[in-house]
Amino acid sequence: MNSIIFLESKLVEKIWGGTRLKEYFGYEIPNENIGEYWAVSAHPNAESVIKYGEFKGKKLSWLWDNHREIFGNIEGKEFPLLTKIIDASDDLSVQVHPNDEYAKKHENGSLGKTECWYIIDCEKDSELVLGHNAESKEEMKQMIDEGKWDKLLRKVKINPGDFFYIPAGTVHAIGSGTMILETQQTSDITYRVYDYNRLQNGKKRELHIEKSIDVATIPYKDIKLEKYKKNVNGNIIEKLVETNYFTICKLYITSSLDINQDKSFIIMSVLAGKGSIDGIDIKKGQHFIIPALYGKFKLEGNMEIVYSYI
Repeated sequence: MNSIIFLESKLVEKIWGGTRLKEYFGYEIPNENIGEYWAVSAHPNAESVIKYGEFKGKKLSWLWDNHREIFGNIEGKEFPLLTKIIDASDDLSVQVHPNDEYAKKHENGSLGKTECWYIIDCEKDSELVLGHNAESKEEMKQMIDEGKWDKLLRKVKINPGDFFYIPAGTVHAIGSGTMILETQQTSDITYRVYDYNRLQNGKKRELHIEKSIDVATIPYKDIKLEKYKKNVNGNIIEKLVETNYFTICKLYITSSLDINQDKSFIIMSVLAGKGSIDGIDIKKGQHFIIPALYGKFKLEGNMEIVYSYI
């Protein structure tokens, strides 16, 4: 298979979800509590299916297991990345994710969860929880036990186009009125620290205080990202982050741009506008994978695209 891989993907209902995935991207949603669109996923909780071609109807995990050449024959038990769009119409719980070593030991061999957020849209004065103010595990436990959330949690103001890297161990939460593109390791392990005492079906959701304190990076340190931009024929290529888990870039396409596919695979998400890739029409809300041996490709139109690779 040496063609672009388009996918049928799953919507996920959440207590904090809403309707903006339909309003902004035109996705067909079954109710008014849709919080996530797992756009490119080989995770069994919400797996993507191949939309066209010789492997139509096959799951992405099947393609990974049976045709590793499509992904450059890279190693690994699981497809390494998961791309989601998240619509937070209410505050998400304050949470923290384990690293690979901790998850493997305590979560049945799962991968850990390092992730990053690109802010697609947000309401005025929207905020994220990013980090904390505890200097030790003992101080964090005391602040949690005493409910001193305003003192414990660090909040940052956000705007559309902002980007945040969130390595495993970072205490974090998405605030209400925010829509993000999340790129993460293929993992669904979340430890909940605080959930605003909300009820779901008459009960509070489970918290994971002990594990959260176990895996949290204490003290928290701000991460400075080294971004760079270059202009190619009026098109802007911006590298947002480069890590051991993924590299994330953004494209502003205003005319045409030739790119040489020299990665194991590239995941692309069209977040604004419309155009084409090698003559195939693409538009806002579409996500696809460019396989290892695809070679040079041409993007044309007026689009904003975020893409990832490892």
